Amino acid sequence: MLKILKLILLLYFSFNFSYANEINTKVDQITKNLRCLICQGQSVYDSQSDFAISMKLVVKNKIDEGKEEEEIYDYLKNKYGEWIVYEPELNQNTFLLWSIPLILFAFGGLLIIRKVSIK
Repeated sequence: MLKILKLILLLYFSFNFSYANEINTKVDQITKNLRCLICQGQSVYDSQSDFAISMKLVVKNKIDEGKEEEEIYDYLKNKYGEWIVYEPELNQNTFLLWSIPLILFAFGGLLIIRKVSIK
C-alpha cells in the first residue's frame, strides 16, 4: 500500500514540475519577443527592470488563465501599442516597415546588375 502511495505522489509531483517547466518555457518565449519600454534595446526577457518583472508576471497570469500566445500579444498591443512587439504584424500601419527593406534590396540589385553590364 505504501509503495502505491509513493508511486501516486511521484507521478503527481512529476506532472506538476513538467507543467511548471512548460509554463516557464512559454513565458520565456513570449517575453523574448516583447520590448522593455524602460530599457533601450532589451527584451522583457533580458531586462531586470520593474516593468519587465511585472510584464513577466502578466504574461504568466495570462497563460495560467488559459490565454493563447496571440491573445496575450493582442492584449499587450492594445495596452502598450504595436511597438511593444519586436516582430510587428503586416498591416496597413506597418506596410512600409516591411516593404522598404525589400525595395532597397531590389534597387541595390538593379544598381549592381547595371554596373556589371556596363563593364
